[in-house]
Amino acid sequence: MRALVVYCHPRPDSFTGAIRDLVMSRLAGAGAELRQIDLYAEGFDPVMSGAENAAYLDCSIGTDHMAAHVDALGWCDTLIFIYPTWWYGLPAMLKGWLDRALLPGSAFLMPEEEGGDINPGLTHIRRLAVFTTCGASWWLTRLVGAPGRRTILRGLRILCAKRCRTAYAAHYLMDSSTPESRAKHLSRVNRKLDRFLGRRAKPRQAQA
Repeated sequence: MRALVVYCHPRPDSFTGAIRDLVMSRLAGAGAELRQIDLYAEGFDPVMSGAENAAYLDCSIGTDHMAAHVDALGWCDTLIFIYPTWWYGLPAMLKGWLDRALLPGSAFLMPEEEGGDINPGLTHIRRLAVFTTCGASWWLTRLVGAPGRRTILRGLRILCAKRCRTAYAAHYLMDSSTPESRAKHLSRVNRKLDRFLGRRAKPRQAQA
């Protein structure tokens, strides 16, 4: 297993960081080869310039400006996103990464004929997961439509293998969370990983 973890949070002491640590530990325990993209730590620029956008649209953009990220996406067979849900969706940093790293010619193939649709370019990815936190409740998030979850587990999944395995876990009502609710959520993430990884690793004691 070659697992790429895309992590997005501005504070290293966050609960999202604790989730990341648990996920990385479980992957290591499963014998996975690991790579991590920590967007805030590397100072990733999520803003697509006008020139970049023009080159993107006419497919002359290439991949040199995002070489390390494109290489990591091409290398992995397991892709995991760990981030806080803000305003029901992806943090701007992560949305900008999707805009700039999922490039035509690598992440997807442009239509070959007029009126055609894009074709998937990440069919080597067989596992896709999201682990997140939400300030809102489950029902309010669903009422709004959970756009962050849909973007990755529907929109991005279309680009992956046809039978791509998925996993999702969110700690809702994060703004009023307790040590008990956070510990319970880490246990939930552990159980999700059991199924996601095919129970290759033994569950570890979760720490809040």
